[in-house]
Amino acid sequence: QLQACGGGLVQAGGSLRLSCRASGFTFSDLALGWFRQARGKERLFVAAISRSGRAISYAESVKGRFTISRDKAENTMYLQMNSLQPEDTAVYFCAARTGSWDAKFTTQGDYNYWGQGTQVTVSS
Repeated sequence: QLQACGGGLVQAGGSLRLSCRASGFTFSDLALGWFRQARGKERLFVAAISRSGRAISYAESVKGRFTISRDKAENTMYLQMNSLQPEDTAVYFCAARTGSWDAKFTTQGDYNYWGQGTQVTVSS
């Protein structure tokens, strides 16, 4: 199970940190990622991190502003979001892939477990 939290309402230029706690898994076996879906639009890739944490990828739209990380002791993945803009408004989903090699995965079909989503709203 994946449980995402940390969303909320923030003004443009502000920051939020999303968390995604994994339970029922061996955390180090999971490749992890964040996706987001704005209202009426398709779900898009945001960031991904490999099992070891050594391989990371970001969507161009969030590079330099968002940071993905993972904490084995807490069985949790994080997404630190800085310099938020109204176009970052979306429901953010965390995703996990089991049984993979140590790589990052950037497409939805790569993942076989999904969290419930957390709403991020950025006001202008």
